[in-house]
This record gives sequence, C-alpha cells and structure tokens, in this order.
Amino acid sequence: MDAKDKQIATDLAYEIIREVSRAIRPYVGKPESGEKVKIGADGTPTSLIDTIAEDKMINILKNAPVLSYIVSEEIGELKLGRGTKRSIKLTDELRRTDLTEDETPKFIFLVDPVDGTNNAIKEIPAFGISIAIASVNQGRLATLNDVELGFISNFANGNFFEAEKGKGALLNNENVSPSDIINISNMTLGGFTKSGTSQASKLVDNARRMRVLGSVVLELSYVASGRYDAFIDLRGSRIIDIAASKLILEEAGCIITNKYGQELNNILSIYEKTVVVAANNNILHKQMIDILNDNQTDFIGKVGIMSRIDQTRAILFAAKIIDYLLTNGREVVIEERLAHELSKLKEDPEIDKIISEIKKNYPELADFFEDLNLKINFKQLSKKESDFDCDMAVILGGDGTLLRAQGKLNPEIPLFGINMGTVGFLTEIETSHTFEALNSILKGDYYKEKRSRLVVSHENHQYNVMNEVVIMTNKPAKMMHFEIKVDGEIIEEVRADGLIISTPSGSTAYAMSAGGPIVDPKVAGFIIIPICPYKLGARPFVVSDSSEITVKLLKKGKTAVFVIDGQINEEADYEEEIKFKKSDKNAYFIRTSTKYFYEKVKDKLSEGGIPKNSRCK
Repeated sequence: MDAKDKQIATDLAYEIIREVSRAIRPYVGKPESGEKVKIGADGTPTSLIDTIAEDKMINILKNAPVLSYIVSEEIGELKLGRGTKRSIKLTDELRRTDLTEDETPKFIFLVDPVDGTNNAIKEIPAFGISIAIASVNQGRLATLNDVELGFISNFANGNFFEAEKGKGALLNNENVSPSDIINISNMTLGGFTKSGTSQASKLVDNARRMRVLGSVVLELSYVASGRYDAFIDLRGSRIIDIAASKLILEEAGCIITNKYGQELNNILSIYEKTVVVAANNNILHKQMIDILNDNQTDFIGKVGIMSRIDQTRAILFAAKIIDYLLTNGREVVIEERLAHELSKLKEDPEIDKIISEIKKNYPELADFFEDLNLKINFKQLSKKESDFDCDMAVILGGDGTLLRAQGKLNPEIPLFGINMGTVGFLTEIETSHTFEALNSILKGDYYKEKRSRLVVSHENHQYNVMNEVVIMTNKPAKMMHFEIKVDGEIIEEVRADGLIISTPSGSTAYAMSAGGPIVDPKVAGFIIIPICPYKLGARPFVVSDSSEITVKLLKKGKTAVFVIDGQINEEADYEEEIKFKKSDKNAYFIRTSTKYFYEKVKDKLSEGGIPKNSRCK
C-alpha cells in the first residue's frame, strides 16, 4: 500500500467512523435498539443498532471510487465500490489470478461497526467501532500480518486510537505507550475467561485487579495506552474484533499472542477466531503464558540423563551433553546402564576410530564431536532411574526410549527428549538444535507441557501408561472376544484380533495405525480401538477421561496378553477384567517450541514417516 492508497483508506475509515457515530446516536440507551433482527454471518444474533451501523458503513464503501473487500460481523464478506455490492468468499476471491488490475480491489476492510453492542443499548460508556485495513495481494490469502492501518473509536467518550504499520500508535493524535508493570501481582487485567479453566482462575487470583467492560477492541487498546496492563480472551476473539487493536498494540510496543505465546497471523476471514493474550511487555506476558499453560518454569539446577544404548553415537552424544551441563554449573546424574557404556567406551583403544566413523556417517554431529570430553568419572555420577531426584531428565532416543524413561522415573520430573530415533512424536528436538535448546532451558526460556496418563488395574496389580495398552491373543492370528464397559455400561461386545486403549498422546502411535483418530493431547479423553474387528460396524470410541473403562475376556480357553507402552507384557485369562482410569499423576515434558500439535503431526507424518526437516539418519 503506497502513501496515496493509505490516504484514501484513511479518509474512508474516518468517514465511516464519523457517519456510523451519527447514525447510532439516537439509538444509544434505547431498549428497542437491542431488538434481534436476524442472525449475523458469524452465527451470532444481530441487533437493530448493529444493522443501522453496518448499513451506513456498507453504503459508504459501496459508493467509494475504489473497490474494496469487506469482512464484517453481520453481513459477512462482500466486494464493494463504484456503486456495486456483491457477496463473496474472501479466501476464494483472493486466490483468483484472472482479475485485471482495474477489477482488483485495493483494500480489505475488517470492521466491527459496534463492538460492545449491549453496552450501547444500556448506555454503558464502553462501545465503539473497530476498522482494520489490509493490503491486497491477489493470488494469495491475506493474514493479520497484512494489516497496515488500524482505527478504533470509543463512541461513548470520543477517544480515538489509530496506528500505521511501522509508524507507532496514537490516542487522540498523541503517541501512546504501555505501562511498565512487570509483575502479575501488580497488574490490572481485563478480559474474558472460560468456564472451568483453572489456569485462568489462577491468573485472575494473582492479578491486583480485574476489569470486564464488555468490549474486546477497546479493552485491548487500553493495554496500548497503559490503562490496563494485560488482557485475555480465552473464549476466542473473532479476527475482525482484534485486527485493528493488534496493530495498535504492536505499534505501541506491546505483546499479543495466542494462549501458547505464538504469533497471531490468522487468515482474514469471517470464520476465524483465536484465543488472545496481550500484555504491556515481554516479562509480564511470559508470566501469563506460563500460568495459562500450567507451566511455571523453575530453575534447572540438577539434570538426569538417560539414553538408548544400542547406538554408539547416542551414547557419545550423551557424553557431550553431560560435559556441557557440568561446564554450565549444573549437577548431573546418569542412569547406571549409560554410565557403564560410557566408561567402557572411554577405555576403548579404538575410541578415536569410533568417533571418526560417527563423524563420517553422521555429518550433522561432526562439529559436536570435535572436542568430545571423555575425562569424566561417569560411574561417580550414576544412579538408578528410580532414585533420580532432578529438575529435568534429558532423554536421547526415540519415543520408545522416552516411554521407558517416563515409566521408570518419578512422574513429577519433566522430560526433555532429543530425537535419535525414527519419528519422535514425544521428543522435542532434533540433534542439530540440542545445545541451542539447552541454552534456552538453562536460562528459563521453556515451558512444561502436561500429558495425561492411564492407570491399568488387573488382579491386584497396577501399571502406569503413557501411550497405550494393547490387548491381544498370545497365539498369532487368533481372534479374541471382548466385552467393553464405560462406567459400568456395556458399550460394545466385539470379536477382533485385539483391542487398544490409548491416551491422546498415544493416538499417533499404534492407535493411529489401527484406524483410530489423531487426538490433540489437550483433549480430556481416552480412545478405544478394536484391531481388525470381525463386525464392520465396530468403530473406535473416544470417551471422557473421567470415565472408567473395563475390558472383559469372553472366550473360554483363551489367554490374552496386554502390552503396556510396548515395554511391559502381562497375561489375562477368561472372564478376568482389565480396568482403565485416568492417573492422578500426569507426565510432563519440557518444551522450547510452541509449535502447534497439528503442525508437528504434519511434519512427522510426511511420506516415509521421517520428519521433513530432520537431519538425523
């Protein structure tokens, strides 16, 4: 958008704000203004006052001398200008490459004509208009990063916020800046929480004061101007509500992200929503993100190390990590098996040749092995896994190694996985990023991800499960007959080669291969998947993680084997029950990236099952 276009867009925005303010003024404080006249394009009821405001805005853009796309709460998505008005789907329209320059709109307007409708109806002085204007790049979808101009007017008191990308933010023609509060116990927090969200309750309880005015766009702007220190909307804000305020916040030097601290760069669409976390600065924002994800970071002073020991490169890479941690003043404890293998290797007369072969075969590790220090008394650092008392455990290997580790360690110890396996859904990083990630962790720049686990009960024995339990016959190619109950109610009797009871974490493992759904780890549920069922109608179930699942073997004379996380094998006989319920102890993982689970699924399930960006072989 050049200077001329920005001026045209700004003039249109000023006109819309002025005319909408005049149009709705007679209706403010009138009960009849709240009459529901239709359902808006976003699926919410439209009041009379909303319609009046939007009609005025549409009329201005329809008669403008330039073409524009518009996304608005009530009418949806339109193409307007030069006397024309046409309904469109913005994402489809932007993908078109057949439009001439004269047919291509110059702007995308994202407008909420009245934000805080109920306040306007009741004459509570917190309602206004929000206009964001993005540039058009025909041939690709537009996102929040394409927004170049933002305008917000509080109709109740005349306050007017505006921002131009790269030029700062203004309130009533004066530069604005946020507050300097850095501690949540001193902050003024605005926003909307979500029922049953304990982390949000913790955040509100820690704040000095909480404000709820009922206008997302105005309250976000209050963070930019220092009236609030932070704002959250855990219900999910529409993109049209936050597009202008996001630009104003960022131009004022504030931080606005989703719940996981990730940049907001959603597609511009009437259907797009996102959870919003905004703060005056990085320090306060990080505290909020940590609390909302139940991930308050602790100082990492003592680190445990576990590794697969069937690969010499993994064993020696563990030595590199041990040396790094000791050099950085951390206490280190090593599992006994690893310490034994390291002690053997350091005494091996062929060790230089072994290292040279690794560097040759795995060039991504070559730099790490240039100055490998094996003059460490590894046995002196060793302990049984069950005796580990540390702030974090570093696990080198694939998901199998990590599952073995979490089964042996105290579940309160968070795990940091370095992928030296094949796929590595549970591991955090590839080897090439190891020390960059460890450096961030030691500085406290990490968060803890919580994963639910299962407890399996059978014949007075209990077992903890991270991924899944697989129940099958101990004789290959023999079918089993199962009765499945959820909270005492029989939901299925099924004949199948086996049965999988999976946590969300395990949904991308055997459960997925057996036809089960991929389930976000944040979902509070467990999955029941028959393996090759005889009955065509036998499908997977997803049940609440507050339920108890009971599986009974119905075929006389057959013994089943149930395998826990691929690590532990147990037997069950005819009419014996195996019970499953949620463990009261979760597993925790150290994460340095807030990459969406769905992005990770896409990466890890690329053709061949190898991550596209993996350098490990």
